[in-house]
Amino acid sequence: MIDVVTFGCRLNAYESEGMRARAREAGLENAIVFNTCAVTAEAVRQSRQAIRRARRERPDARIIVTGCAAQTEPDTYARMDEVDQVLGNGEKLDWRSFLGDAERVRVNDIFAVKTLAPQFVDSFEGRTRAFLQVQNGCDHRCTFCIIPFGRGNARSVPMGAVVDEARRLTEKGFAEIVLTGVDLTSYGADLPGKPSLGGLVRKILKLVPELARLRLSSIDSIEADKDLWRAIAAEERLMPHFHLSAQSGDDMILKRMKRRHGRADTIEFCGRVRRLRPAAAFGADLIAGFPTESEAMFENTLKLVDDAGLSFLHVFPFSPRKGTPAARMPQLARQAVKERAARLRARGDASLGAHLARLAGTTQTLLMEKDGMGRTPCFAQALCVAPGSEPLRRVRVTGASATHLIAEPA
Repeated sequence: MIDVVTFGCRLNAYESEGMRARAREAGLENAIVFNTCAVTAEAVRQSRQAIRRARRERPDARIIVTGCAAQTEPDTYARMDEVDQVLGNGEKLDWRSFLGDAERVRVNDIFAVKTLAPQFVDSFEGRTRAFLQVQNGCDHRCTFCIIPFGRGNARSVPMGAVVDEARRLTEKGFAEIVLTGVDLTSYGADLPGKPSLGGLVRKILKLVPELARLRLSSIDSIEADKDLWRAIAAEERLMPHFHLSAQSGDDMILKRMKRRHGRADTIEFCGRVRRLRPAAAFGADLIAGFPTESEAMFENTLKLVDDAGLSFLHVFPFSPRKGTPAARMPQLARQAVKERAARLRARGDASLGAHLARLAGTTQTLLMEKDGMGRTPCFAQALCVAPGSEPLRRVRVTGASATHLIAEPA
């Protein structure tokens, strides 16, 4: 039995399925693979805690640790008695890394990796939607972010290979595909001819007409290209849900983060999309308690939720990561950071509740997941308990709770 425990982003979820396949190719048995996240110190702490618990519960299993935290701080895991092997992000998708005679710590220079090959992952255990990696790495150096040191520089999967994988996933029965990457809107800058993310979206939808739904993971709104705007306006199969790497609603904090957008850019993007797709919904990554953030600066982030119409928030209490410029800036008290994160989450919960209430009485198409739960095109979760095994289900929304819609077959 091979268990893969995933922390962090959708890209990690995708790569976990790739690792599961590569480990099977290597004949690995009775193993637990931890695919870690390095975004926050808390994510690292949780992975270490889970590793210790796994060793107590399965003392005879081989424990392998990989992912961004293993790449950025391999010694942290190598010093753990519970860990049998540590693999870097450049090694985790190589089947040879899982052989019994592989070296215990195999973490190489991630910046030496210059290309990105398709992984041809065509099964996602327990999921009705498929993830498709089209990009990895990041060329930007935001002052708070350790991820480029875990993922390396930006690199893209060639467009033809992406289309082939999208076609294969559709033939496998997946009704929805989510394009994933570290810096998704930088897609194609390293490829011949410099194709864009928008061009890739339009190509997939044109060449894989059987695909019912295509969704984007987190994007940088300032990098939206002309073809992406055309797709948003004209392609109904591109789902009207956009998760933004916004990070803050205050211009001074955004400058100190070394972001490339301002507060007005986030608001303008959401407004423009909403004019083209009135049913669109928006999410955002937001950091609470960034160094030097005053109460007034934080209030600007709170207000951004309403001003941009954000309904799905991923709130991160600022966590200093060793080696980043933000870790050397004047820090806020931890209690203040936690309190601001709680206030921001509460604002997000209220905004989500209002968004769900507005959907009452509408007719939606759900991508069913499990236990009668499904997702609307705008990513709202809905409960519809009714017989049937079809992945897509037409429903009428009869009500809403604070977290999800209530629906019945239309």
